Amino acid sequence: MHQRFLVRFTRSMALVLVLVFLGPGAALAQPFGYVTNTFGASVSVIDTSTHTVTATVPVGAFPAGVAVTPDGAFVYVANSADGSVSVISTASNTVVATVPVAFGLFGVAITPDGAFAYVATASGAVSVISTASNTVVATVPAGVSPYGVAVTPDGAFAYVTNQGSNDVYVISTATNTVTAIVSVAQNPVGLAIRPDGAFAYVVSFYGTVSVISTATNTVTATIPLPTSAATSIAISPNGAFAYVPNQDGGPLSVIDTTTNTVVANVPIAGAAFAGDAVTPDGAFVYVADLFGNAVIVVDTATNMVTATIPGGGGPAQIAFAPPAPPSPKDQVQALIDDIQALIDGGDLAQNKAAPLISKLEQVLAKLDGGQTAAACNQLSAFINQVNAYVANHTLTAAEGQSLINAVNAIRSDLGC
Repeated sequence: MHQRFLVRFTRSMALVLVLVFLGPGAALAQPFGYVTNTFGASVSVIDTSTHTVTATVPVGAFPAGVAVTPDGAFVYVANSADGSVSVISTASNTVVATVPVAFGLFGVAITPDGAFAYVATASGAVSVISTASNTVVATVPAGVSPYGVAVTPDGAFAYVTNQGSNDVYVISTATNTVTAIVSVAQNPVGLAIRPDGAFAYVVSFYGTVSVISTATNTVTATIPLPTSAATSIAISPNGAFAYVPNQDGGPLSVIDTTTNTVVANVPIAGAAFAGDAVTPDGAFVYVADLFGNAVIVVDTATNMVTATIPGGGGPAQIAFAPPAPPSPKDQVQALIDDIQALIDGGDLAQNKAAPLISKLEQVLAKLDGGQTAAACNQLSAFINQVNAYVANHTLTAAEGQSLINAVNAIRSDLGC
C-alpha cells in the first residue's frame, strides 16, 4: 500500500508539473529566428526546427539591431546607415512600416507589454517608438555612442551601453529619464538581463563581462574572457548560463551565472562573430558570423556545433519570436493524452476514464462545428465529472485539480 501511494503520488505530481509549467501537454510550435544581414540590407527568417532560411525580407541600409514583439506579430529592425526602423509583419514577412529615427542606429529592445521599442542611436540618445503608432514619442539623452539596449523583465527599466563613455545608462520606462549611470569596463557593447531581472550582463569589447545588480546598479562581478574582443552576450531562458562569442575565431564562452565563471569554451570556426541569441526552448545558441556570412548553431546540451546556416550578407544580430501558444483544440487533445497517461500508469481505470475522454471528444466535435457555447458546456460537464471522481477517491485531489486547472485554461481561451 505504501509503495502504491508513492508511485501514485509521484505520477500525480508529475502531471501537476507538466500542466503548470507547460500547459496541457501540447508541444508548442517551434519559433522563427530573425537575422539582420548588414551587407545584404535584409533580414533572414530561419525555421529553428530545421535550421534553414525560409524567407528573406528587404529592409533599410546596414541593418543592425533586431527585436520581436512579445506576441510574435512584428519584428523591429534598426537600419544603422539610413537612420530608420523597419517594421516587419511576421504573418506576411513584409515591411509594413518604416519609422524615421536618427542616423547610426544599433541596438533595439521592446518592452514586455509590447507597447514601446527602445532604439540606441549614435547621436547620444535612445529613441522611444510607440508600437501602436510606429512613431517616435520620446528621445532620451543617454551618454556617448549608445550601442546595446535591454529592458528588464518587469518592463520598468531600459539598460543602455555607451561605447564612448564606458558606462551603462539606466532609463526609467515610466518617465523616460535616466535614473542611474553605472561605470563598467572599457568599451561596453552588448548586454543581456537575466530572466529573473536580478542582474544585467555587459560585454566589454576588450574581453570582460561586467555583472550589474539591478537592485543597486553596481558592478558585483567582472568575468574575464579568453580573448580580447567580444561584442555580444545572450542568456538562456532559465537564466543558468550566458553565452559570449569571442571575436576573430575565438570560442563561444559559456558562463555559469550562479558562480559567474566561464565553465566551457566551445570551438566555433568563424571570421568575425557579431551577435548571438538563445532559442526560446534553450536548446540552441545561434551565433552570427559577420564576415564568414553564416549563422553557427550550437547545441546547449552538448556544447557542440550542430549546424551552419548560410547568411544573407553579413549576419549581425539575431532575435527569436516566442513560440505560438497551443490552440484550444490542441489543449483538449493534450488533455486526452494526459488522461491516457493516467490509465497507462494504473492511476485511472479504463472504464472510469472513458466518460472523461468522451466529453473531451465531444468538445473537439463542437469546436469543429463552430459551436463554442456547446463546447463550453461540455467542459463544465467534464469538471463536474472530475469533482465526482475526487469525491469518491477515483482521482487524487492533486490529479483532479490539475485536470480542472487545464480545463479552466481552455475555457478562458474560448471565452466561456
